[in-house]
Amino acid sequence: MEPLRGADPARIAGHRLLRRLGAGGMGVVYLARSAGGSLTAVKVIRAAHADDPGFRARFRREVETGSRVVSPWVVPLLDADPDAESPWLATEFVPGPSLAEAVEECGPLPYRSARVLGARLAEALEAVHGAGLVHRDVKPANVLLAVDGPRMIDFGIARPPEDTALTASGMVVGSPGFLSPEQAQGRGREIGPACDVFSLGCLLAYAVTGERPFGWGSAAEVLVRTVHEEADLDAVPAPLLPLLRDCLAKEPGARPTAAGVRAALERADEGAGGWLPESLTRLIARRSAAVLALPAVEATEVTGAPGGTDTVPDSRERPRGVTRRRLLVLGSSAGVAAGAGATWWSAGRPGRAAGRGGGTRLPRRVVALHADLSGDRRAAGLAQQNGVRLAVDHVNSRTGRGFDLALQVHDDAGDTTRAQRIARRLSADDRIGAVIGPTTDACAEAVLEQYRAALLPMVCVSVGLDGVSAGRYRTYAATRPPDRGLAAPLVAHLVRTVRTRATVLIDDAAEGDFGWELCADVAQALASGRRVTTRLTLAAEDDSRDDFRALASSVTGRKADAVLFAGGFARAAKLARALRAAGYSGARLATQRALDPRFFTMAGDAAESWVFATAFLDPTRVTAARSFVAAYRHRFGTAPPWYSAEAYDATLFVARALTALGASLTERGPLVARLRETDYRGITKRLRYTGSSTGYATKAMYLFRASGGRFQYLGQFEDATA
Repeated sequence: MEPLRGADPARIAGHRLLRRLGAGGMGVVYLARSAGGSLTAVKVIRAAHADDPGFRARFRREVETGSRVVSPWVVPLLDADPDAESPWLATEFVPGPSLAEAVEECGPLPYRSARVLGARLAEALEAVHGAGLVHRDVKPANVLLAVDGPRMIDFGIARPPEDTALTASGMVVGSPGFLSPEQAQGRGREIGPACDVFSLGCLLAYAVTGERPFGWGSAAEVLVRTVHEEADLDAVPAPLLPLLRDCLAKEPGARPTAAGVRAALERADEGAGGWLPESLTRLIARRSAAVLALPAVEATEVTGAPGGTDTVPDSRERPRGVTRRRLLVLGSSAGVAAGAGATWWSAGRPGRAAGRGGGTRLPRRVVALHADLSGDRRAAGLAQQNGVRLAVDHVNSRTGRGFDLALQVHDDAGDTTRAQRIARRLSADDRIGAVIGPTTDACAEAVLEQYRAALLPMVCVSVGLDGVSAGRYRTYAATRPPDRGLAAPLVAHLVRTVRTRATVLIDDAAEGDFGWELCADVAQALASGRRVTTRLTLAAEDDSRDDFRALASSVTGRKADAVLFAGGFARAAKLARALRAAGYSGARLATQRALDPRFFTMAGDAAESWVFATAFLDPTRVTAARSFVAAYRHRFGTAPPWYSAEAYDATLFVARALTALGASLTERGPLVARLRETDYRGITKRLRYTGSSTGYATKAMYLFRASGGRFQYLGQFEDATA
């Protein structure tokens, strides 16, 4: 809920407005109290649409169709005026989340919850179809969850089956991903009750898996898959599979009726009891408690004309306590079970506890560091641990903060089995709000699915996985670009600094697909009439001096002015020595996979002048990081190593999102969503989700040069190659 704004009316007819529930391009939805004291949701259409005769006609039909459907699982229409200057309608208020919000914030529903959901929505569709209508837009956002069952909403495009006004011209109306094939193709004459059954099947598959059965992507891609491909039901519980396959039949006549779906699900029901998991019950209880804290009816009354021109009460007015009358009003109008709300209010209400010396103890939020602290990548893992510790200290030193930040540290030693064991432990610990890490790509890939299933944000500092779906893995927040992004600084250096005409690109097969993909991207970027690129491959088993001597001969034989090696430090050092022995003097480039102090030990003088592309910077060379560098030296006695400052920023990025959510919100799902909405300007980079990939820092790439036995920081690649 949000406070009313200055331009909002104080009253709509007999409904006293209390808060904003949401707003979009079509209008605003308010929480209100009716003249009798019950809570209502009032939808008001914006003036721009009210002037459109076609839109007003659609709204009038929504009112008419809404009043025709009577079911305990359909939000009832209480009042409306489609002919008002700003058309509006009022429905019963349901304090629970939509199914879309519930799955995003609390994860997929358990099997039994999904059966109850499906049975009651099928019953709602029976009422819709019995009234001679087709809903046409059954989707997770149009289903609200209450403690006594779901509620279907939004009859804006509901029509009788014979009414083809929306689709007569082949126009697709509805929500891709939850539309039937006949809707996806605009086959208006075939649209009937079976369309809603198909949509219900999509909705139930989403409810139990968290995935859309026809995948993610653009609307066009999803519609094509809906028409021509089978639904992906691999993660659906086996007892539900036969029914969902029938619901998702391509031909309308092959699908069961809504009554058939209801009968199948009710036969499988296990009886009475709470139908929702505890996490969702808590979420509904918390929202109910927020409503209970609103001013009573008499506290919000003001004098003025009844036409909606009253003045909004002063936002500084303190809400009154919870009265018995308001509790009864909420329980009767919102469908909230008094037991669930009362239990949360008395036992689960967040607050400060008395501390020593008469002070107060703040609520505690916990983040976990999942890192390699004793394996091959321990240098990076320990650097991240120190950066995270400094960030936690910084958060806890702030005055006026709403919570204390606590840290757990877990070492996977770079072992994927150990990483999976840690991920299971952290996922089961409800205190953990987010994970910083893991350190390595292999461990991150091994735990990606576990953290996704647990809705536990995985904020990575040194991981750059390629090809991770932003839609499926919403919990994965990579604060550095993916590995293939390193092609950009390499190309910039080759074109602007080296001005290459002939480049040899060497794929190191020992690095898996990384080398091949990087070389392919660089070759494509360099392709032109005046630039020649040659791609060579060093086999994973080729490791002798003769192998590298032959590779160096290929480079010199092609008269290359630049060579790029996509491998690790040990093989890069061997190549460096071979190139020096062959008399090669051109530019030599590599990535951060070769940026290791051991490169100097193994390559000797041949290491000089190599240039490396990285996704981390040297904080000692960055003005914005001066305070961090001083604090690091004071705390740990050394200059901050690579990835320490990035870990510091990643932790403060999480803390910013936690602060925005408030100390009382402890579920993980809201943090997953909030991270994608957080814009954080740190000491190393700006972190914000762009919507194009899982990466949050697309330009955080840098260049280093080997010089005098150390790696010299050249700067952000665009500045370093300007």
